[in-house]
Amino acid sequence: MSRTYKATGINLKTQALGESDKIVTILTREFGLIRAVAPGSRKHNSSLGGRSGMFVVNELLIAKGRSLDKITQAQTLKTYPGLAKDLGKLAASQYLAEIVLCEALSEQPQEELYDLFNEHLHRLEMVSSTNPSGVLAHLAHGVFHLLALAGLTPQVQICCLSQRSLKPDFTDPNWQVGFSIPAGGTVSLEARERLRKQEKEMRAEAQRSRGAEEEGEINDQFPVPHAPFPMKPVASTDSAALASTRSSGTSATHWLPNAQTVVVHRQEIPVISCRLSAMELTLLQHLSQPEIMQIDGARDHDWLSVEQILRQYAQYQLGRPIRSATLIDSYFAANHDATV
Repeated sequence: MSRTYKATGINLKTQALGESDKIVTILTREFGLIRAVAPGSRKHNSSLGGRSGMFVVNELLIAKGRSLDKITQAQTLKTYPGLAKDLGKLAASQYLAEIVLCEALSEQPQEELYDLFNEHLHRLEMVSSTNPSGVLAHLAHGVFHLLALAGLTPQVQICCLSQRSLKPDFTDPNWQVGFSIPAGGTVSLEARERLRKQEKEMRAEAQRSRGAEEEGEINDQFPVPHAPFPMKPVASTDSAALASTRSSGTSATHWLPNAQTVVVHRQEIPVISCRLSAMELTLLQHLSQPEIMQIDGARDHDWLSVEQILRQYAQYQLGRPIRSATLIDSYFAANHDATV
């Protein structure tokens, strides 16, 4: 077996190793996620210095190692210089990279993930630096598509409870729909209220049934000659009762009321994580499209809300925080203060 192999990949993460090396985490088309040492890449005149930077796409020749592989050659195919020139774009790119690191597999081809990530980096780079909401929109678009590729996309077209389609009502300024992270998407507030009322009625019925059962136990201790409900015979297994019936010549039978077992399948009432306006739901529903669509009336705070919703949902699904999200918060807080 050859001790070297070729791969095409994009750098997602780097960390220092020793005095002059780096460990680079790379998403490759052919082998998925790999970690390899870029020897001497921190030296001033190293040929691997620039090639081991963030979001650089290289054609690589890699030597297998016992614990870590080693990059022996690298030929740069593509870079994204526009990302490093804008803090918002850089933070958004790192945000997407964190999601890719959670989703990518090792030792398996990852062509779809590789192509999708590069496509969204390209789109972010093309956004005008004077358009902060455009960065947010493309970030949300990228997050949604990455979740969709992993089969984790939230349900935003229909209600998770009723399975009926949801259409934003712009004629009612107070119209809202719920979003439940544990339930996996949007929830009609009307459907949830109906379920809550049904749950309340079921609890009341259960309390009445328990009261009737307790009353029945008392009646069993003090039998009534004429029972108001149908009775059915049940053979006794008590030895004393059997002995007494043999002497009297009667059958050993106790009379108990007919009983039915009712199995009730309860539907859990979903926890509402947040409430969405008509515009916010519209933006979420359009994220499944291949391209970002211009939606009249969409403002910066609408995209901020959508990003926050997707962030919380992604963190819940991935089981870890997105650390780069704090950079997004800082960047857009500074931009908001500058425009006020």
